[in-house]
Amino acid sequence: MISSSPEKIKDKNLIRNKNELKLKFSDPRIKFVFTASIIYFLCYVTYEFFLKKYTLIDEYVIRIIIENADEMLKRMDFKTFKTTDLNDFQVIGIHGSIGVWVGKACDAISLFIIFSVFILAFPGNQRNKWWFVPFGILTIHILNVFRVAALAIITYYAPEWLEFNHTYTFTFLVYSYIFSLWIWWVNKYA
Repeated sequence: MISSSPEKIKDKNLIRNKNELKLKFSDPRIKFVFTASIIYFLCYVTYEFFLKKYTLIDEYVIRIIIENADEMLKRMDFKTFKTTDLNDFQVIGIHGSIGVWVGKACDAISLFIIFSVFILAFPGNQRNKWWFVPFGILTIHILNVFRVAALAIITYYAPEWLEFNHTYTFTFLVYSYIFSLWIWWVNKYA
């Protein structure tokens, strides 16, 4: 008859549990979720408790969006007005309308962070990440400028459609674009 002491059984269970833990963390899905969570947490803390609190980063990004949208509207021969003071009231519009207020939630910084976290945490060549993340952020910014310019045009021609387009149409378009960037990354570079 073979007998095992309780200490040996306990040691075997401890070794098995360590191997299971090691195996679970080597699963790419678990690793992605863990890595993305850590990066997102660090970005969130940095943005919320340092950048947002001690800098005017949101106001500067909004100012850039308004300046770019203003230039775009002027190239389409609209007469525009804008307020780009470094405060929480930054507006762009077409003369004859009330304009569009561009708030902190409209600057897309949170979208830049989410996009970057996904790309940085997902497997892939690190060298490709160095150009893909800035490319994605730049194109998301450009899409956001188009969005603000389009909302200014909607406010001029059909202000009753502003809320619907702001809430649904452009939200869908921006998130669809970010999702397509992620799909491109996964299929081509990961």
